[in-house]
Amino acid sequence: MTNILRLDPGFSRWDDLLTLILSSFAYMNDRIDPPSSALALTAASLAAKAEAEIAYAAMVGNMLLGCIFLRPERECLYVGKLAIAPEAQGCGIGRQLLTLAEDTARRLELPALRLETRIELTENHAVFARWGFEKTAENAHPGFTRTTSIEMRKQLAV
Repeated sequence: MTNILRLDPGFSRWDDLLTLILSSFAYMNDRIDPPSSALALTAASLAAKAEAEIAYAAMVGNMLLGCIFLRPERECLYVGKLAIAPEAQGCGIGRQLLTLAEDTARRLELPALRLETRIELTENHAVFARWGFEKTAENAHPGFTRTTSIEMRKQLAV
């Protein structure tokens, strides 16, 4: 059974969380340009991110299998660093974490979830679409004249 844990100052496994994120995002390394911002993360920056945002980890026993970082914005809850350990992908952990994000948005009285995914990762676009997200914008990272990511939103029922 998956246990969802709120990441707070008592959480001490930041190095393990960094390893989880990097292994989860590794498949992108030769596919996206610019490189993922995950590559610039450190254990300390993850701890600071969890303090500034709302963060959760999915665990089975002592195994860290997933995480999600949520940032309230004016009109939505931003979903960032949704990461699932490669060996646990397809087991429902991502959906479980996104359900938690939906519950968090409703609690904060925010009507939607928002996320960004790289333009090259069409399989991610399809997964998020199956989960109820719709493409709402195309964006370019600083210094790029072409689209590098898409924005997707999921309107929540009240």
